[in-house]
Amino acid sequence: MPWENYIDEPALRILLAASFVVVVLSVFGRVLTAVMLRLGRSFLFTKAVSEQLEKPIRLLLPLLGLQAVLTASGDEFALLDVARRITALLIISCFTWLALRLLRGLEQAVRMKNPVDVSDNLRARQIQTQSRVLLRTLGFFVLLIGAASMLMTFPAARQLGASLLASAGLAGLAVGFAARPVLANLIAGIQIAITQPIRLDDVVIVENEWGRIEEITGTYVIVRIWDDRRLVVPLQYFIEKPFQNWTRRNSSIIGSVFLWVDYSLPLEPLREELRRLCQDVPQLWDGRVIVLQVTDTSEKSIQLRVLVSSPDSSRNWDLRCHLREGLIGFVQRQYPQCLPQLRADLSVGHKPNIDKSVPEHMEPERQPPV
Repeated sequence: MPWENYIDEPALRILLAASFVVVVLSVFGRVLTAVMLRLGRSFLFTKAVSEQLEKPIRLLLPLLGLQAVLTASGDEFALLDVARRITALLIISCFTWLALRLLRGLEQAVRMKNPVDVSDNLRARQIQTQSRVLLRTLGFFVLLIGAASMLMTFPAARQLGASLLASAGLAGLAVGFAARPVLANLIAGIQIAITQPIRLDDVVIVENEWGRIEEITGTYVIVRIWDDRRLVVPLQYFIEKPFQNWTRRNSSIIGSVFLWVDYSLPLEPLREELRRLCQDVPQLWDGRVIVLQVTDTSEKSIQLRVLVSSPDSSRNWDLRCHLREGLIGFVQRQYPQCLPQLRADLSVGHKPNIDKSVPEHMEPERQPPV
């Protein structure tokens, strides 16, 4: 018997056909993604991309089949137009989701191909910074195109867009002024990706705060401060304002330790003790720089400056603390009379005169980061 003898209602036939197509394409999508994942295991790039595209493909294929059935059904029912429009919106959303997942897969592949948890990670940080900023900027435009495509499915929205374009005088200026911070950050992101004044895991001084670049998004940068606080900085800041980058070329750094002592302290034994203290911690001192100098004098005391180098700023901070403690302990044990002292003249007929070994104008050493 013909098909119409069993099903008289056209709506029911459309529903059954749509259900059949959705089920078949759902099964086909699962098989396709399973094969894609199996074939992509051999390569890092295809594996990362396949894992990201699995869910969007499984949803997109049935929607495309459903839209084909609805389009071929004619205009017999009023609800068909609503169903087509809803399906079209879902298809556009799936394509947008698919594009975003593709960009995420590319970012993961780049990150896995260029890990930063190695000793010499300068090139890896360069590549990761470029790829992350550019791909996230592309993601913004994908979202923008997807939202515009969804709006264009509505006739009223198309008319509204045409009317706005026709009267784009003051409205365009207002929108441009309102969107200026967003556009400025997007352009700054592209500049940062190309010129790379900062990279992921760079050590920077921003707003007098020491920290590492933890994350770079399309509009802002997250700086992880030494005490685990997070500083959120707009991308435009790194283009328009000066800041310090301690790992621009490499992570090696020189740090200083200041001591105030009496004039009677001999310096050669202190230099030998400094070298011994540095050699005791080879994991903190890289052997490049070790200097002990008299950098300031007054009528009461002298200022000593110690310069030492380390592979990175964190180890330099630990080395400076180690040297400060060791040198002070050495002076206490070997030359206690050379520590800063208070001197008073209590002679008869003289006004007591208190002499401080540490001058009042001495600037305290700036506390470096942890």
